[in-house]
Amino acid sequence: MVRMSAEERRESVIRAAMTEFAHGGYTGTSTEAIAKRVGVSQPYLFRLFPGKKAIFLAAVQRCMADMRRVFDEASEGLEGDEAEHAMAAAYTRIIDEHPERLLMQMQTYVAVAAAEAAGDHEFGETVRAAWAELWDAAHLPLGADTETTTQFMAYGMLINTLVAMGFPPGHRVWEGFYASARPERKGP
Repeated sequence: MVRMSAEERRESVIRAAMTEFAHGGYTGTSTEAIAKRVGVSQPYLFRLFPGKKAIFLAAVQRCMADMRRVFDEASEGLEGDEAEHAMAAAYTRIIDEHPERLLMQMQTYVAVAAAEAAGDHEFGETVRAAWAELWDAAHLPLGADTETTTQFMAYGMLINTLVAMGFPPGHRVWEGFYASARPERKGP
């Protein structure tokens, strides 16, 4: 059996944490559940990360970086409407194929609001910085037009909400979206 390096184990913790936090949220997820998913002890988990908050923030940063990479790859070599439709289609596809990424985003926003209300601004600062990078990843391919980028990101947040609420593809709430941003029907 090949032993994992500390960095590989750290990566596996981040992936496991994304899944656990996506389903249980920050407060509803225990470090024990994350450690169990990875197959390590809690003390080992805390050798990799100083605490639950650090694990959560690493998972948030990974989630946002993954979404930024989706935008970057989809828009490579494209501009304007072509970039917009490519990024929208890629985003819709990724949250359809990997729903835990959408759930992680939604849990992130809830955790930020709760932390800010409790006076802890580190969550918000970290998430806002990552979200600003995501904004920038869309902004340049969209022609660096603030109104266009705002509309694109607003539609993305609406897509998040509709998908999270379980609106099926083909439901009338999707009619106002351009085709590349609509979820696809599965099956016959």
